[in-house]
Amino acid sequence: MSAPLSKSAVFAALPPPQAGDVKPLIRALLAARPEHKLVVLDDDPTGTQTVHEVPVLTTLEVEALRTEFAQLGSCFYILTNSRSLVAADAKALNQEIAANLRAAAGGKPFTVVSRSDSTLRGHFPLETDVLAEELGPFDATLIIPYFEAGGRYTINDVHYVAEGDKLTPAAETPFAKDAVFGYTHSNLREWVEEKTQGRVTSSEVASVSLETIRVGGADAVAEQLMNLAKGSVCIVNAAALSDMDVFALGLLQAEKGGRRYLLRSAAQIVAARLGLETRPLLTADDLNTKGTGGGLIVVGSYVPKTTEQLTHLLDNTRIDRIELPVPALLDETRRSKGIAHAMRTIHDAMRASRDVVVFTSRALITGDDAASNLRIGNSVSAALVEIVQRLEVRPRYLIAKGGITSSDVATKGLGLKRGIVAGQILPGVPTWRVGDETRFPGMAYIVFPGNVGGPTALTDAVQRLSRAD
Repeated sequence: MSAPLSKSAVFAALPPPQAGDVKPLIRALLAARPEHKLVVLDDDPTGTQTVHEVPVLTTLEVEALRTEFAQLGSCFYILTNSRSLVAADAKALNQEIAANLRAAAGGKPFTVVSRSDSTLRGHFPLETDVLAEELGPFDATLIIPYFEAGGRYTINDVHYVAEGDKLTPAAETPFAKDAVFGYTHSNLREWVEEKTQGRVTSSEVASVSLETIRVGGADAVAEQLMNLAKGSVCIVNAAALSDMDVFALGLLQAEKGGRRYLLRSAAQIVAARLGLETRPLLTADDLNTKGTGGGLIVVGSYVPKTTEQLTHLLDNTRIDRIELPVPALLDETRRSKGIAHAMRTIHDAMRASRDVVVFTSRALITGDDAASNLRIGNSVSAALVEIVQRLEVRPRYLIAKGGITSSDVATKGLGLKRGIVAGQILPGVPTWRVGDETRFPGMAYIVFPGNVGGPTALTDAVQRLSRAD
């Protein structure tokens, strides 16, 4: 394992970012083709963490998709939650989505983003293979894991995770040890070869460098994209928000020139591709969370960052807390008793206007293979969903921590079919306004990624939801 690099030193050695704001040019290109939609297939709900006033669908029905294609907006999300599925089910789901998109679009053009984790976890290349087969041919598949709020940077084709001034290659972080989606390479060319099991070799993978973006600008980006080998894979380097904006402008220029690309990305490129301006973080006043009644936080994510944040919340607040031992959740009799006890505690706290956190035990329980690990994760998530389903008191707000948890709570716990991303409560932490079809219409629902934020982030969010700023 190599020693972490100094972020400040690495960044100082890079060419300076391009000066000027290209977002107005991006918006002008979008306005020139109003029927062209950006459709984001989000493998868990956290991909909305860079956008605002954008709809999120949890249904795949053709009529619902057709309605979104008829709207004035440039983009909509479809929550697939495919990261929680075994490979065969993820493949079938993406095939269904592709078929329904073709039917719903009715010949209208659209660009597809297969949004996944900024720390490289997810069903790649399975999902992009399916989408290329069903919706292609594409001129290239673009790999774009840069995500500013999470400290994810791609420099010289190596993907890094930043903590303070430390840059750690992604393969040397706990995320790479994921029981289902682990990997061993931080260089994204080598990562592609690893994930495709040699079908695409590292030497065949192209890349858009920071030099191209920062020195050549959007025109140079567009030229390189238009000259990529048909059906190739291309890495996109980025280390600043302006890099994404410049790249997005070049991408739009290449699309205007007749090219079609499939994007496999983290969240940042979506905001850049839409030319969105940055908005201030949401406050309790914005979300109407200052009234009576308790807030509810459900924590299913087990990554070290989530555990660190949960520990800070428990150690530094007087919040009511309920721990659900995972072994008990995997046993039907013990699970039923544990949930019944949790419901009594939750209702007592919320009726007394006290916030309460429900969390699974922190020791990671694993199975014999990837499929069994996913089943364990889904069983844990199902327990948290049941708690939300059995709520008799409207929460003042609801935070769901972790990708699978937040998706299942939204769709199965709340009954959400269409929500609107209101913005972010913290950098990289999206908040949705849930629709009238849900159990608690209009409630603020905070989708808190497991791998985002510093040690105090969960505490900060709870405090932010409890007062005006």
